Amino acid sequence: MHEMSLAEGVLQIVEEHAVAQGIGRVGSVVLEIGELAGVEVEALRFCFDAVTRATRLEGAALRIDALPGRGWCMACAESVAIAQLYDACPRCGSHQVQATGGTEMRVKEFFGV
Repeated sequence: MHEMSLAEGVLQIVEEHAVAQGIGRVGSVVLEIGELAGVEVEALRFCFDAVTRATRLEGAALRIDALPGRGWCMACAESVAIAQLYDACPRCGSHQVQATGGTEMRVKEFFGV
């Protein structure tokens, strides 16, 4: 389950920035996760709750903003919405679609209490 290491990474990023900003307790964290990122959101929530115990993030609300999948079709030279990696282009049916969005995961922001 790679969601545990993702949650640990989020904890590390937020703690480093909270310390640098003089924030004692973090009340909420906002993540952006692409629909093509391969992250199981409920597993990530569970892991986030586990790794934040006894830290400045304990009890912090976790909000996840989903980013839609996007791809560039090499056959018809169009940017298209895709629901899964390796989907066919919804315009022309070609499988030459390169993912251009929705594969990322990032800490968007966090707020102190």
